[in-house]
Amino acid sequence: MGILERFSLKGKVALVTGGAGLYGRQIVAAVAEAGACTYVAARHLEPLERLAEEHRAKGLDVRAKQFDQGEESSVLALRDELAKEAGRVDILVNNAVLRPMKKAFRDEASAFAESMRVNATGLFVLTRAIGDVMAEHAGGSIINIGSIQGMIGPDPTIYRGTSMSGFYPDYFYHKGAMINFTRFIASYYGAKGVRCNCVSPGGFRTEDHPEPFVRQYSDRTFLGRLADSTDLMGVIVFLASDASLYVTGANIAVDGGYTAK
Repeated sequence: MGILERFSLKGKVALVTGGAGLYGRQIVAAVAEAGACTYVAARHLEPLERLAEEHRAKGLDVRAKQFDQGEESSVLALRDELAKEAGRVDILVNNAVLRPMKKAFRDEASAFAESMRVNATGLFVLTRAIGDVMAEHAGGSIINIGSIQGMIGPDPTIYRGTSMSGFYPDYFYHKGAMINFTRFIASYYGAKGVRCNCVSPGGFRTEDHPEPFVRQYSDRTFLGRLADSTDLMGVIVFLASDASLYVTGANIAVDGGYTAK
């Protein structure tokens, strides 16, 4: 097999959670364009159906599924539905995230608990459910979408002159834990040929970002900019494909050098 063929996902089945969001859209596009039969799943089905239809119009195999990561019964129902339709899952991208803490560090404890219910407990339940399916079929790749905010503390200086804040404790808490959970899953399933890696993106540029934030954030990176709508695609295909068969338990920062500066 040639090196470029190793990056192909043809014949593989992928599940991407939270696929209609900022990172999700390019992740879905990446695995679908690389050839995978791609299931995209989240709580709200309508935007997923629109996304899937966009890809099907291009000749790609993308299918929408509804599930609630915070409910174990919903996770297991999704697992069983995929087993019935596709027979297996080769790639899981854990991209779904709930952001219930609207008051940052001063929010109620119940908001923090709700975040953990979905982003920690729900992530564990889904990863175990799909990981077990992968183990039964002797292989697979699990990719956790973390954040550089799971690697470092918040920097107040990038928010100067704006109304923005980076002090959301639940996000730092569960994204940091995700990195070591990645190592745990890599160890637990490794003997079954299932790999698990984490991708930790930097800030994603959006139209509503105020100019001071864009300038100050960009100055923190080596490349002088925030991430765009294609920056995650390459690393996702690499980790999902046979090109990375000896890579597991790793955390890869995709941040323009932010965490290296």
